[in-house]
Amino acid sequence: MNPQNSLKTLFSLILLGMIGVSVWASLEQPVWEWGGLRNADRAWTIATLCDAYAGFITFYTWVWYKERSWIGRGAWLVAILLLGNMAMSSYVLLALWRLPSSAPIERLLLRDAAA
Repeated sequence: MNPQNSLKTLFSLILLGMIGVSVWASLEQPVWEWGGLRNADRAWTIATLCDAYAGFITFYTWVWYKERSWIGRGAWLVAILLLGNMAMSSYVLLALWRLPSSAPIERLLLRDAAA
């Protein structure tokens, strides 16, 4: 499967999964009946966790593209899944610090040239 089709498949699955979990949570409890932070609303808690991890996987696809070594890819996957936005912010900051000040910001998104 070529990279474009792989990405289309991944993001289609994420979209369908998020639609599914949102419909399920809405049927369990309408969002306007949310009990606030003091009441643990199971369905919306699960939906929120699914949404967070879908975001982590979305961000990780960029990390996977940027990182060339399997060790780096694996370490960042574990960090992102365990630490979430703290790891994601750290990754972006490291990438920004490695970016030469004269480089256009678009270069932040691209993989470094092969050594």
